Amino acid sequence: MKTLKVGVIGCGSIAQHRHLPEYAFNRQVELVAVCDNNGERATKVAEKYGVKAYTSYEELLKSGEVEAVSVCTPNYLHASITIAALQAGVHVLCEKPMATSKEEAEAMIKAAKQSGKKLMIAHNQRFVKSHQKARQLIESGEIGKIYSFRTAFGHGGPEGWSVEGKEGWFFQKEKAFVGAMGDLGVHKTDLLRYLLGEEITEVGAFVETNAKDFADVDDNAVCVLKTESGIIGTLAASWAYVSNEDNSTIIYGEKAILRLEDDPTYSLVVQYATGEVVNYELGKIQSNAEGGQNNSHIVEQFVDSVLYDKEPPVPGEEGMKSLQVILAALESQEKKQIVSLQNHGVLVR
Repeated sequence: MKTLKVGVIGCGSIAQHRHLPEYAFNRQVELVAVCDNNGERATKVAEKYGVKAYTSYEELLKSGEVEAVSVCTPNYLHASITIAALQAGVHVLCEKPMATSKEEAEAMIKAAKQSGKKLMIAHNQRFVKSHQKARQLIESGEIGKIYSFRTAFGHGGPEGWSVEGKEGWFFQKEKAFVGAMGDLGVHKTDLLRYLLGEEITEVGAFVETNAKDFADVDDNAVCVLKTESGIIGTLAASWAYVSNEDNSTIIYGEKAILRLEDDPTYSLVVQYATGEVVNYELGKIQSNAEGGQNNSHIVEQFVDSVLYDKEPPVPGEEGMKSLQVILAALESQEKKQIVSLQNHGVLVR
């Protein structure tokens, strides 16, 4: 059986709750190292997994011990560390948002091409069973023409689950660059592109900081999006939902309405124009809530693409297109106008 030697750079919550357990669970992975600039944290995590601890990612990459890494650092470091790893001949699974600008994203994609190594972005919503089923229904024409959509991703904020709480990088603009829109909104822009099978071409947005008085990044955003074929809908991203998390998407079509992750029992509800309702019980979506997380499928897909030399299911180009919707939303808020992504050089088919 082929195996892959992996290191994880950044030992915060996303590494501890997602990447590390999933690598440890994967029989085709040999977890060999972790790295964090907080030496105490790096050592503690390394001891838990029986691997080597580093405080410098440069040293880890120079060691020659790893064939692939997960980049789970604050957002502003994603590009520089990813590029360094690719140039060192190491495959990269990078957390979202992949970068803080289009230029950074392009440099990451270029580094992957030049090195011949894999670059995958951790957009796990594509691997949720209800989302995959919905995509099949849309692709097959079962839903007919799509008219509109509504998607939301909101919870009480990362201070409740990130390792540093309110003091963490999530709330600091120079490290995070973007708040709820980068943490949650970018997942939904990626999901919409995946479900609808087309690009988002225009964005109008209100992006505010009104819930976290200790933060200087956005914590509430509502966007109006338009796709290349003229489908219009809304996207909300929030760190101000103080009760249950909302991770729902509703697609309004000619022949049916799809309700994704909107019902506590059925992960997909299809309400046909005929009055027929079909309920699908496809398992719970990943969540930070107790008992909500098992396998996000991100790690296994990444490992598979490296070991069997396949195109990753979410390559850098896909990550960049989803990022650019977020960048357009920030620009819309700043300029108080609708932003066209076609003017930004986004590839629209």
